[in-house]
Order: sequence, then structure tokens, then C-alpha cells
Amino acid sequence: AQSVTQLDSQVPVFEEAPVLLRCNYSSSSVSVYLFWYVQYPNQGLQLLLKYLSGPTLVKGINGFEAEFKKSETSFHLRKPSAHISDTAEYFCAVSDTVPETAEELNTNLLRC
Repeated sequence: AQSVTQLDSQVPVFEEAPVLLRCNYSSSSVSVYLFWYVQYPNQGLQLLLKYLSGPTLVKGINGFEAEFKKSETSFHLRKPSAHISDTAEYFCAVSDTVPETAEELNTNLLRC
């Protein structure tokens, strides 16, 4: 079984200031796959970035990045210079298998 905990329910966004959204996960699986989604007002979920394997620093769209830290069981999302247009809801998700389709990933996200 796996789960995620987002430690920040609301984070203020200031123009050109750094922003950090914290995500910790737990998993009983050896393999862990991590995802960040964004949902802008009146839009559907969009995949922002994902960690499947390899380098632990992951670059996403719109200047976002996240670093997988296995020892800390964390996958915090950050952006060095945020904009008011980044105002949205952000969701962290964890899986012990690599989803083959976006629909499968959305289902996993809703369960987390």
C-alpha cells in the first residue's frame, strides 16, 4: 500500500518569489513512482511532472521542478520564480506501478 501527505493546504503566491509545495509519501513497495498534477481554475488535471527512475531532480512544465529524496520519503515541488498565473490546486500522487494510460493515473490519483 502507498499514500501521500501534502503538508501545505494553502501557499501564498507572490510574483517572482520562490514557492515550495511539500509532499511526503509512504510505500511498502521497492519501486516508487511519483507524480505532481496541477488543476487551474475551470480546467481538468494536467500532469506537471513525474519521477519514474534515473536522476532524482525532475524538471516539469512552466519552470516547476521536484526532487525525489528516498531517504526522506519526499517529493517536494518548487518553482524558483512563481507568477500569479501559477495560482491553482496541486496534487501529489504515488504509485507502485507505472500507469500505462492517463486515465489509469487519474484513477490512482483520486484514490490517494
